[in-house]
Amino acid sequence: MRIVISEFISLDGVVQAPGGAEEDTDGGFAHGGWSHPFFDPEVVGGAFADTLSKADALLFGRRTWQTMAAAWPERAGDPFADQMNSMRKYVVSQTLGEAELTWQNTTLIPGGQALPRLRELHRAEGGDLSVMGSPTLVRTLLREGLVDELRLMRMPVILGGGKTIFPDDGVLRPLELVSAVTGNTGVQVCTYRPAAGA
Repeated sequence: MRIVISEFISLDGVVQAPGGAEEDTDGGFAHGGWSHPFFDPEVVGGAFADTLSKADALLFGRRTWQTMAAAWPERAGDPFADQMNSMRKYVVSQTLGEAELTWQNTTLIPGGQALPRLRELHRAEGGDLSVMGSPTLVRTLLREGLVDELRLMRMPVILGGGKTIFPDDGVLRPLELVSAVTGNTGVQVCTYRPAAGA
């Protein structure tokens, strides 16, 4: 399974709380919901539809999974929500228990078993394993060389600090730009893959 990352990201590399004011206020982050003014339904919505059409399963870190699990089941009847709700889901967490997995079709990957289990999924046959949000998990996947595609929805805004997906370990990781589409709001959907031979 290819591991494909999709992220809303500011020009200064911040991915924290794009969806709402209370989504993630860690570190005093005060700009929650910053992606909304730049959301282009055709370009950004189309990118997510394309990603989901190729995905066999979704992979989340705990906080992103909890945010999604609180939102999507209530939206049953919407085609996008129905697709999200029916897909297989994996959540990596040190703290969640099986009894808390209320979002249908969710499998827990205990934090201590994450890397071996993720490598196993990566080697398995099937469609894409799609990751949204989950910055801590994405940093780990990038650091371990487990990302096959990185789809960044770059919003024309500078947030001045916040959580990022990029490892800060000093390792050079060349990427190849596969496609770039610009929306009417100034958002750019840029798809990258590891450069050949990297």
